[in-house]
Amino acid sequence: MSNPNQLFLLADHIKLSLLERQRAQSLNLDGDSKDGHISRSLDQFRDGLAALEKEQKRLEEAGDEDGALTISDALPGLQKQYNDLTSQFHGFSSPSSASTLTHPNDPALSPDFEHATTSPTSAPSAPAAQPPSTSTSNLRPKGARTTSKTVRFTDNPTSPSAVDPDLEAQLFGGARYRDNPGDDSMGYRDEASGMTNTQIHAYHQRILNEQDEQLDALGASIARQRELSMQIGDELDEHVAMLDDVDAAVDRHQGRLDRAKRQVGRISRAASESKQMIAIIILIIVLVLLIAILK
Repeated sequence: MSNPNQLFLLADHIKLSLLERQRAQSLNLDGDSKDGHISRSLDQFRDGLAALEKEQKRLEEAGDEDGALTISDALPGLQKQYNDLTSQFHGFSSPSSASTLTHPNDPALSPDFEHATTSPTSAPSAPAAQPPSTSTSNLRPKGARTTSKTVRFTDNPTSPSAVDPDLEAQLFGGARYRDNPGDDSMGYRDEASGMTNTQIHAYHQRILNEQDEQLDALGASIARQRELSMQIGDELDEHVAMLDDVDAAVDRHQGRLDRAKRQVGRISRAASESKQMIAIIILIIVLVLLIAILK
């Protein structure tokens, strides 16, 4: 995602998700169920910023000054929004981050932001239908078709008990996917809530000590693997030396076999020649006897 407009729209999406979570928390609902989705969106935002920086460098190297300048103008604002949204997600609110959270990049989403930031009332009220926006956003590329985007919020979401179990089983199967698999999988924000600065420091120190112990164990395992690799290397060297000795012995025996083969060939040729000589002598004797008899 190396397009600034897409990152601005993604930032608006994250803002609406954070506002929806705050609204759910104000109604004493399970607002942390969207933490996994928001975390993935923030990771995508961070990756998009990295890709945008690479694209800027590529355009500068290619000589496209206009494209590089466009990205350079958009990067500081995007980086600030990412930092503010990350702070809001982890519960570290500030006036700057709060201002970023409540101001959309796309003016067409202003009604949704106003509705999301409205304090919940005791009686549920249906949101007024918003007419399709005819204003064109400067975040959209030229020639793109403008569509109306709406995000619906409700002060009294449907209770899980009101959903038909059979219909839910047909739609979601045996088990529904949830971003928070269990109450025992608390994150850093849940662990650090209600702690003083000293307790948070001790908590961080304990985590660092645990990480140090894990790294020490990993280092010991790597050292054992290194020793094992060195032993395997020594054994391989010994096997190579043994193979060299076997190769030399095979060469010696091959030379002996070649000499024996040549000797056998000479003997075979000599035997063949002697047989021919004996046959000639026998034929001469037979011929002489025949001549003597016929006379």
